[in-house]
Amino acid sequence: MKNKRNMNFGDIFIGILMLLICFLALYPVWYTIIISFNDSSDAMRGGIYWFPRKFSLESYKTVFQDQSILRAFGITILRTVIGTLCSVFFTAMVGYAFSKSHIKFNKFYRIMGTITMFFGGGLIPYFITIKNLGLYDNFLTYIIPSLFSFYNMIIFMSFFKELPVGLEESAKLDGANDFFIFIRIIIPLSAPVIATIALFNGVWHWNDYFTGVMYINKAELQPIQTYLYRIVASASASKSVVSMPAGIAAQQVNSTSVRLATMVVTTAPIVCVYPFLQKYFVKGMMIGSIKG
Repeated sequence: MKNKRNMNFGDIFIGILMLLICFLALYPVWYTIIISFNDSSDAMRGGIYWFPRKFSLESYKTVFQDQSILRAFGITILRTVIGTLCSVFFTAMVGYAFSKSHIKFNKFYRIMGTITMFFGGGLIPYFITIKNLGLYDNFLTYIIPSLFSFYNMIIFMSFFKELPVGLEESAKLDGANDFFIFIRIIIPLSAPVIATIALFNGVWHWNDYFTGVMYINKAELQPIQTYLYRIVASASASKSVVSMPAGIAAQQVNSTSVRLATMVVTTAPIVCVYPFLQKYFVKGMMIGSIKG
């Protein structure tokens, strides 16, 4: 009886602790949403914690009427779709090759790839490489450098090794080559791992602002995250340099509401996509963890 009481108390304590952690993680998101839906001039008064005090869609109207923001959204969607598809397909091909032990220098390539996971050339050599390849101020700078990830390749390789060898052997007896086997047999059987890697790549492409900051100077090629980063950075710089007059302060509050509305709009697509990929994501993350 005593052990049962202790166990119940422990369960209650863990439950309360987890609820507290969930609250701390979710409340900033909720606060951003309610401020973005509140009238920006009314938000100056403060005291908004749980629900919008004066509901307004003006911030969202401003977001969707701004041509620069819409163009940045288009670039983000385009790079996310193209970058994810190309990266998943290319990495899967390399992972399929590495899953074959008869490939020459297989172990050597793995060692070299593992080293690149822990050591890099640095930002300046990377920038020079991007410049010399003609990728500076080029849309392809979002696609080509992110085509391959050795970590993602390891996940693909582990999954391909678990597939029955008889599938490929029977296909080769029917005259199929390696590329045909990969496209028509391996890829259709790899939905869990493909969904996992696609989610990794898609979230990274959607949230990446650094590439646009470092390697893109043209405004028409900047993604929404870079656009939002520049707005936040300029607002933070203006606050730290000077004391803003009353009229400018009100304008600053308006721009803050627009920034929060932009954050909500940029986050919503990933939040909506994740539940549909969650079952594949969990299954894909378990690849190689259970044997037999």
